[in-house]
Amino acid sequence: MVIYGINPVIEALRAGRATSVDVDDPTRPRLRALIQLAEASGVAVQRRTGVQLTRSSRGRLHQGVVANVAPFRTHTLDELLKGAALPLFVVVDGIEDPQNLGAVLRTADAAGVDGVIRQSRRVARLDGATAKASAGAVMYVPVVQVVNIARTLDTLKASGVWTVGLDERASYQYDQVDLTLPTAVVLGAEGKGLRRLVRERCDWLISIPMVGHVTSLNVSVAAGIVLFEAVRQRLVNQSRSRSGA
Repeated sequence: MVIYGINPVIEALRAGRATSVDVDDPTRPRLRALIQLAEASGVAVQRRTGVQLTRSSRGRLHQGVVANVAPFRTHTLDELLKGAALPLFVVVDGIEDPQNLGAVLRTADAAGVDGVIRQSRRVARLDGATAKASAGAVMYVPVVQVVNIARTLDTLKASGVWTVGLDERASYQYDQVDLTLPTAVVLGAEGKGLRRLVRERCDWLISIPMVGHVTSLNVSVAAGIVLFEAVRQRLVNQSRSRSGA
């Protein structure tokens, strides 16, 4: 698989996923550092023209570097559940824009999410565009692909994970729900929100109060607000536990 852009390629090298790297100008400072990392990792670096890199990246903004990487490994839901002591998952319901999916993955990584669960059909691909939008976070966040999101929520609930869906019509606000419990934050598609069956499967529906003229947020921004509220609550809870309060 081909990825492009300086940050995604650097993260692919750090994660041991890159198999080869092509650059257009090895004298550029940021590319020099990237080349040194590749060479230290034993990854071959070739010089290419800008036209060749543009062709490899299918016309996308490549910042002078393209890399071949091993295919992304998808995980199973069982692996996610067994690997998380206090689960914090993200479930994406039909996000089709790779920029949005990549941004959600970047936010999920920053918040220490244990895994992202997505449907295997009619969603953005895990490709170079998603990798670039994620700033390389796609290399680190475990991803599970499932056939049916609604049924997967049932499985999560049976495993003791609370499912919390974002819905602008919900009466509960995002900071009124206990996110210190094992939690899966469920995000709907751009402009559509959660599908009915998915919404009905959620234990809680929460909203983010909007006080300006715009009535909705980008899905990755909304994800960030809720996920870092979960981080805040969990840090407070840990502090109280250590102090014996």
